[in-house]
Amino acid sequence: MFDTVLVANRGEIAVRVIRTLRELGVRSVAVFSDADADARHVREADTAVRIGPPPAAESYLNVPALLEAARRTGAQAVHPGYGFLAENAEFAQACTDAGLTFIGPPASAIALMGDKIRAKETVAAYGVPVVPGSSGSGLTDTQLEEAAREIGTPVLLKPSAGGGGKGMRLVRDAAVLGEEIAAARREARASFGDDTLLVERWIDRPRHIEIQVLADAHGNVVHLGERECSLQRRHQKIIEEAPSVLLDEETRAAMGEAAVQAARSCGYVGAGTVEFIVPGSDPSSYYFMEMNTRLQVEHPVTELITGLDLVEWQLRVASGERLPYAQEDITLTGWAIEARVCAEDPSRGFLPSGGTVLALSEPQGGGVRTDSGLSEGVPVGSLYDPMLSKVIAYGPDRATAIRKLRAALADTVILGVPTNAGFLRRLLAHPDVVSGNLDTGLVAREAEGLVPDGVPDEVYAAAAAARLDTLAP
Repeated sequence: MFDTVLVANRGEIAVRVIRTLRELGVRSVAVFSDADADARHVREADTAVRIGPPPAAESYLNVPALLEAARRTGAQAVHPGYGFLAENAEFAQACTDAGLTFIGPPASAIALMGDKIRAKETVAAYGVPVVPGSSGSGLTDTQLEEAAREIGTPVLLKPSAGGGGKGMRLVRDAAVLGEEIAAARREARASFGDDTLLVERWIDRPRHIEIQVLADAHGNVVHLGERECSLQRRHQKIIEEAPSVLLDEETRAAMGEAAVQAARSCGYVGAGTVEFIVPGSDPSSYYFMEMNTRLQVEHPVTELITGLDLVEWQLRVASGERLPYAQEDITLTGWAIEARVCAEDPSRGFLPSGGTVLALSEPQGGGVRTDSGLSEGVPVGSLYDPMLSKVIAYGPDRATAIRKLRAALADTVILGVPTNAGFLRRLLAHPDVVSGNLDTGLVAREAEGLVPDGVPDEVYAAAAAARLDTLAP
């Protein structure tokens, strides 16, 4: 095991990684921009290094500054978390070239799976089912149009690079293919510096199901079951759960084996996630979408149903250990569900919010876990990702887990910064969510009805009670 690990990230994921490092007796090094000098991850690490001014490009994305911080502190390894440079092949290679262990897959695997076109071709050669669509990279607009017409609308235009839904276009009318391709290229170029597109068949009312894999450097690969990630807003996941109500044991095993083969196809090492799109009406017809070559935001739900610490196993695998598990050793017990609490105001169209955290109460224990980067007195701005924390609940069954999560969200207090916690709590009570009748368009269809008009009466009642308390003799 390493003596010292630098965590090349911030916020809740940095705090999360530092927690496991502490449990393993490994010295942790935090990095911070000027905006994060008083942040929680800085205070919880064993040591911390300033890496630049507030803009991410000059701090958390500053590769020379990160490598210098590792050199100064004697770190042997770098954990990238997720976001920022976590799926940057050049950063992974730069760490290796500097004599550091990158706690993640080889740079070659990151580069391969970061190119959606090459990724599809590679996993298909290993027998993994892929969404019907265009093949080959560098297609012209005319070739993309021809491929789309051959597949038949509706189709989805997707950038080959990047993710998060940027540059994606759903086209239902073949007459507007030309302008939609041009628009998708513009957005892809602006977001990723690469306007290469692919086109795929669109599956109506799809479900988004992903498989967690774990691989060592000795050829051993196992999967840790699935996560249901169909509750999304603007292609961003907001609630995730494990397992999924959609899959039976046979389909779970088949999808798990497909994910293992996808990992083998690129020489994967570490924790990774293979994402599938699944028709809700026919779960056996699943298709590979992409592979995320890093730890996922939603990894806690898998940890809770497997009893495994995924960050610990990232560290152990990176230090050369073999996985001690065969596939038959992996068991899934109970149900876990996670909600992402973000700095945004649902009553104002989910506009980003900010402010100073004046009071903070985050539930822990009794089957509830909160992963957070927050602390009182710390400002929340718009420089970085709006996700503030994750509230995760575990129970013996799905109904219990949902009930616990709703109660935990009600107990979550982040005074001074508007969040989506109330919206998430109402979403969890929606009949289709309760019944497990999910698809990736559900939130968009129902969002308006989940945002209350005006200020709830209980807010006025609480304000009046607080005022009376201050006036009491």
